[in-house]
Amino acid sequence: MFDTLSQRLSKVFDKLTGRGALSEADVTEALREVRVALLEADVALPVVKDFVARVKDRAIGSEVVKSVTPGQMVVKIVHDELVATLGTEGVELNLNAVPPAVILMVGLQGSGKTTTSGKLAVRLKAQKKKVLLASLDVYRPAAQQQLEILARQADVGSLPVVMGEMPVAITRRALEMGRREGYDVVVLDTAGRLHIDQELMAEVAAVRDVAKPVETLLVTDAMTGQDAVTLAREFNEKVGVTGIVLTRVDGDARGGAALSMRHVTGRPIKFLGQGEKLDALEVFHPDRIAGRILGMGDVVSLVEKAIETVDHDEAEKLAKRIQKGKFDLEDMLTQFKQVEKMGDLKGILGMLPGIGKMAAQLKDAKIDDKALGRQKAIIQSMTPAERRNADLIKASRKRRIAAGAGVSVQDVNKLIKQYQQMADMMKKVGKMGQKGFARHGLAGLLPPGGGGFGKFGR
Repeated sequence: MFDTLSQRLSKVFDKLTGRGALSEADVTEALREVRVALLEADVALPVVKDFVARVKDRAIGSEVVKSVTPGQMVVKIVHDELVATLGTEGVELNLNAVPPAVILMVGLQGSGKTTTSGKLAVRLKAQKKKVLLASLDVYRPAAQQQLEILARQADVGSLPVVMGEMPVAITRRALEMGRREGYDVVVLDTAGRLHIDQELMAEVAAVRDVAKPVETLLVTDAMTGQDAVTLAREFNEKVGVTGIVLTRVDGDARGGAALSMRHVTGRPIKFLGQGEKLDALEVFHPDRIAGRILGMGDVVSLVEKAIETVDHDEAEKLAKRIQKGKFDLEDMLTQFKQVEKMGDLKGILGMLPGIGKMAAQLKDAKIDDKALGRQKAIIQSMTPAERRNADLIKASRKRRIAAGAGVSVQDVNKLIKQYQQMADMMKKVGKMGQKGFARHGLAGLLPPGGGGFGKFGR
């Protein structure tokens, strides 16, 4: 979401950190470029003015002038102010109420309210909450049926649909069912419009008065841009918003909505929605997002994602095999499946420090998320014996495997070569043992002379 902004800011700060001392003119010039970068990212003008003024007050003060590394100090100040602009750290849902606690989902049509309701149900279910989903969207065709399907997928309760029933009546029935059947949380998915109108606001306000929600979450598309400010202000003034959920953050949005909405409403961004899968909802962490914007990466989120998705039993089995110097194509397939669970490769790479500076190279590299699927298909087209012993795979077998996977023989050759390189490395790890690997690290895996890595291999 913040790729373009990150690239622009990286260029600005590269100039600053390359200098030994900074004058007030240097800082002013850099902040002028920061201002332009933020405006191009669709951040609202009042937000940009306030942000740049706060940074300038600190950046031309004594904490920078007296710093040993003034350029890096400016970057730290920008990071701190980005965190302050983005809001409070990791704000969770407030469910302190006599059950059932009600969560009201509001926003425009197409913002992702219904999908987010399903994602929220999955998250709450993981926290041992009994959840009931209820659709109040009586206008969009099949909207209520869509939420029923999501409820089944999430394995949570769903309010039965009664044709012709209006939103306030549906709300009362959902609350009654929630109390009667012992639900902890009732999530109300309200109707949206293509644009804000008084009829929409009046309906949502009427539902709010009946439901008395503990949380009213404004769901908005991260690609909304400048309109996000008007949207947030209107919903906050007319309905009262307790938090914001940004959806489609994995798209090519410029990121202005995230910086603007928090500033305008004073309400925290609570969640980010990435993709259509029901587990693709993550808690918003301002410091991590600020790190991504400034090209510092988000290694903490990457590690958390790995911990959540990795099958620890499989990882332990593989570790024992590697210690014995064993690694076959079946092991390789297992690794591909583990990586696939973590999400798309671009998203994973985006969490690595300094990756923003390599955006152009990554774009030219044309990272293909489907490549992993093709590699899996190649291994799955092999017999169990071939997976255990790659030496069996000769020309005729390669043709059969390629036909079974729907790829070329060259693709099969590439995968086998990749496997052989990994297998050789695993054998070295096995021979070195844990103590040897701890003592020599990755350098111990490289051939004499750095293995073509030049100075970086030593």
